[in-house]
Amino acid sequence: MFRRQFIQTISACAGLTLTGCGWRLADVRATTPIKGSRDQLYLYTWTQYADEKSILKNFTTQTGIRLFADVYESNDAMLAKVQAGGGGAYSVIYPSDYVVEQMLNGGLLAKIDSSRLIGLENLLPQFQNPIYDPNNSHSIPFTWGTTGLIYNSEILSQPPEDWEYLWQNRDRLTKRITLLDDKREVMGAVLKMLGYSYNSTQEREIEQAYNKLQELKPAIAAFDTDAWRNRILAGDLYIAMCYSGDAIKITKENPKFKYVIPKSGTSLWTDTMVIPITAPNPDGAYEWINYILQPDVSAKFVTTQSLATPNRLAFESLPARYQNNTSLFPPEEVLEKCDRIADIGDVDAVYERYWTKLKSG
Repeated sequence: MFRRQFIQTISACAGLTLTGCGWRLADVRATTPIKGSRDQLYLYTWTQYADEKSILKNFTTQTGIRLFADVYESNDAMLAKVQAGGGGAYSVIYPSDYVVEQMLNGGLLAKIDSSRLIGLENLLPQFQNPIYDPNNSHSIPFTWGTTGLIYNSEILSQPPEDWEYLWQNRDRLTKRITLLDDKREVMGAVLKMLGYSYNSTQEREIEQAYNKLQELKPAIAAFDTDAWRNRILAGDLYIAMCYSGDAIKITKENPKFKYVIPKSGTSLWTDTMVIPITAPNPDGAYEWINYILQPDVSAKFVTTQSLATPNRLAFESLPARYQNNTSLFPPEEVLEKCDRIADIGDVDAVYERYWTKLKSG
């Protein structure tokens, strides 16, 4: 399971119980937990974040709380469901940083009572007062990473250094490339390549990015956030735009695949844990967040799931091979060139218009 993976066979998985864990992969839309029920906790999350069974089992053992989950494939899908009133079952949701802003502006999030949390002081300084949520007043960082390119080094002997590589080699790469199915990531990467901000609010610049993507479109096999993994492993793809956590897991399993952070810059993202204002079990939500804040739990997500930790004590406990992995923990000079995707308000409609035109044209 990977960071942005949706359970494609959810209908077959619905109601599946992993005995001993207290964990069920379930379509919880069909279930409405009793408000305030202490012994069950419903999460809405990315698939990979619920994939380490021993971590889940230990939580249930410690607290007696059974975990249930529904999963989503994109921030847009999650936000649309919650805005439409379909999130009433969930006590913890995992939005990315800029979506925290959108949910907060929409009145969807409960304020975090920091007095109920243990270990906030162990967060690395850059995660203690993030720009998207000052003082973590409505969210707690769970993991972070970058967006870049994974490629097959046995086929592409010259490694890509920047996004421009796709345009420079498009004839050779025709139908062997995938880009993420994410308008802000794809448009943002091209904006960055052109010397603009990932979060440009200038329509002239956004249109330039669209035109640049139109040049590349005949070579693109798909706009895809999930299925690229099987395709690149099978040799159908040579290169794919992806999230660092997904890429690192593949590179660990097969060293011929390499991950590159483009030198012109990319996005720096943080995925968080929030408590929706409609949470039926806020007490259980605090128990879960406190559990994740434990350094040994946070460190295990690094070693088992290739997820970068924002927890200082967890990082310090990691073996050197993890601490020195520059794909997992990029050096400061690389991070300085990265932008966080920000809430751009009404300008999002401009991105959506060009994105729809790009994909449908």
